[in-house]
Amino acid sequence: MKIGVLLAGCGVFDGAEIHEATLTLYFLDKAGVETVVMAPDIEQKDVINHLTGEPMKEKRNVLVESARIARGNIKNIEDVKVEDIDGLIMPGGYGVAKNFSDFLEKGADATAISQVRRLLVELLKAGKPIGAICISPVIVAAALREAKPTITIGSDVDVAKAIEDMGARHLNCPVSEMVVDEENKIVSTPAYMLGRSIKEVAEGIEKLVNEVIRLTSK
Repeated sequence: MKIGVLLAGCGVFDGAEIHEATLTLYFLDKAGVETVVMAPDIEQKDVINHLTGEPMKEKRNVLVESARIARGNIKNIEDVKVEDIDGLIMPGGYGVAKNFSDFLEKGADATAISQVRRLLVELLKAGKPIGAICISPVIVAAALREAKPTITIGSDVDVAKAIEDMGARHLNCPVSEMVVDEENKIVSTPAYMLGRSIKEVAEGIEKLVNEVIRLTSK
């Protein structure tokens, strides 16, 4: 079994949330699953100093930065075909919203970037599961509007409303749990949208990983 892990860079404020990404990789490895880590070869929307929270006057590449988490073992998402993986998990982080969509600017009118949308649509059509962590369910909602997925980002009222305005169904969910859309094979968990510590987010992410694995054989 091979599960893809889609990263949006390296760092919560402008890329992938590192705890969520690492936990995802850990729980997949613990379950004996081979991972295919990937990212789009695009420029980051911005670069944030994670010490001060201030923008930095430099440019970084999403694929290059994601390679830090993957220890260099990473693919360009454009080189990954739906036949190459049995499912996909997307850790969160502000970089997901920033680099994979225009959600922060357009809210419910957001669109996902073509590279990510292509793979999500192909997975849905192939009946292969998608796991979405933290803020990444907004990308699922934007990319798979016609499927009207049932997802969660926790209990944030504004983001939940935007998700429902996209045509998806949002369910409130605690950090330790997940929401499963059995029909579309989409699993989501709030992680750091609600969690305050790595211990808290780990519980929901482990459940999501195990559920994605279960759905690959359904």
